[in-house]
Amino acid sequence: MRTFAAAIALAVAPLAATTSVAAQDQTEQSSSQDWVETSNRYTQQVIDMQAQFFPTGASSAGYDEYDGLVNDMSLDRDQRYVAAAQALIAGFETALATEDNAYVRQDLQILIDSLKMDVEGIELGNRYMIEYSEVPQGMFGNIGQLLSDQTTESRRPKALELLQRYTGEWPGTEPMTELAKARFAASLGDEKMGPYRVEVEESIAKIPTFVAGIRELFEKYEIGGAEDSLDAMETQLTNYGEWTRATVLPVTRDDPRMPPELYALSLRQVGIDMDPYESMSQARRGFYEIRAQMEALAPQIAAKYGWEETDYASVMARLKGQSIPNDEIEEFYRGVNAELEAKIRENGIVSLPDSVLQMRVASVAESAAQPAPHMRPPRLIGNTGEQGTFVLTVGNPTASAEDAYDDFNFPAASWTLSAHEARPGHEMQFAALVEQGVSLARLLYAFNSVNVEGWALYAEAEMMPHEPIEGQFVAQQFRLLRAARAYLDPMLNLGLIEREEAGRILREEALFSPGMVKQELDRYQFRMPGQAGSYYYGYRKLIDLRIEAEIALGDRFEEKAFNDFLLSQGIIPLTLMAKAVREEFIPSQLAD
Repeated sequence: MRTFAAAIALAVAPLAATTSVAAQDQTEQSSSQDWVETSNRYTQQVIDMQAQFFPTGASSAGYDEYDGLVNDMSLDRDQRYVAAAQALIAGFETALATEDNAYVRQDLQILIDSLKMDVEGIELGNRYMIEYSEVPQGMFGNIGQLLSDQTTESRRPKALELLQRYTGEWPGTEPMTELAKARFAASLGDEKMGPYRVEVEESIAKIPTFVAGIRELFEKYEIGGAEDSLDAMETQLTNYGEWTRATVLPVTRDDPRMPPELYALSLRQVGIDMDPYESMSQARRGFYEIRAQMEALAPQIAAKYGWEETDYASVMARLKGQSIPNDEIEEFYRGVNAELEAKIRENGIVSLPDSVLQMRVASVAESAAQPAPHMRPPRLIGNTGEQGTFVLTVGNPTASAEDAYDDFNFPAASWTLSAHEARPGHEMQFAALVEQGVSLARLLYAFNSVNVEGWALYAEAEMMPHEPIEGQFVAQQFRLLRAARAYLDPMLNLGLIEREEAGRILREEALFSPGMVKQELDRYQFRMPGQAGSYYYGYRKLIDLRIEAEIALGDRFEEKAFNDFLLSQGIIPLTLMAKAVREEFIPSQLAD
């Protein structure tokens, strides 16, 4: 379900708006924000509707009146949601014909496209799939949204109400585990596909980790009166694991591929509008070129350190051997981020915020939920100064010894990971969203992975010339990974390659650890099919737009002005980003 909660989840995105604003006088947008108020009134209708079904999404986006509430799990939820969405679509389509302001029309189209995709996703899901909910991880994630340093202290006590609603102790509620079981039973059908077996088995194995993680959150933030509810939660989640093993595993599928219609929808949701075969072709060419660049850099790194082996695989193994101790990794990354910020200022790459970058090491449960370093975005609605946080991980605590990671905890990797997740990458994207005051439609429903991840990979490229040569080498490795994603994800989901061969490419040619390779393949096949290709696709779109602007402006092109402008546009679809560059940025630079 694509609700506004997707604004904080980097995997989800609506279709690009198709309404043109070419005829809109630029001064109309800058001289008056009346259109934003009009747009927000329409968007508020969607927010109010969706919050009745999915209040945890509203809470995570920043609407604190929904703190402590749980999602609707009634058996007729989907039918009621579709009816409500279709009613809004009809009203918005009528408004399209009467609204004069092109920006309002554009936002209406964003809302219509988002709601239509919701409806399509529900209908396809109900037609093809048996519904299985990973309740333990969902509980941990939603409770963790409230019990967080990024959440104001006044909101945190609502975590107890949320827990009691999950366990059915709150008046008028039922345990979430029982509601999920009922929806599973109601979704059964002879022609439907069950969940992927590996995903279900891993979900069962992680239950003790999430139980412990929830207990740790209540203890850390000193939420009193929760012990009985925590005991009930542990009993219910443990029983849910036993029920899953006995009831869900027998109907799981061994092939992770989803129906083609659902995969095509996944691609559109993240913003990929290219034919997958053309996308694969471009990515394979890019993979070759990036690998060649790594091969060219490897002898130079070997010479710097006095190593005899000069091939790129041996050089990577040597660099990974320079591991950072777990208790020193946060301090080390802080030093690297300080150096990157200094390079940004020295070279005029982009305008930096005045605030200090927020960073911390992930908890055990957070690492189980997301083993790779990541950015935890700030509250988008009602933000009073909360910042995003760069969360460092030191491995997957639930992985076996043979699935260990060595991809993030060595010095050469710290440069490009910091550029991607922190500054000038995701951290600055979300900071700009909070500061610029865009319409709610653009803030919550125009979100797309192609823009978000494309910018972060573009940020890596912007910083790469200013990094030490071994940092450049790993930056190329991670760009190689993004190119591999862009052809392996569709090849796996279209049945054009086997998992073993895809794993060999990631392991032997992209040089990632067994743990990272498994995480990647799981991501392509059942965690987030389609999303992984958005990085390379968005990056190529942005660098193409960059060169277009350089050609149009010649010696008037300024890197900092261009990058500041991109950030000021928010996370709109790149079709709209390109239009803004052509119709606003380039003319403004020529006029100066």
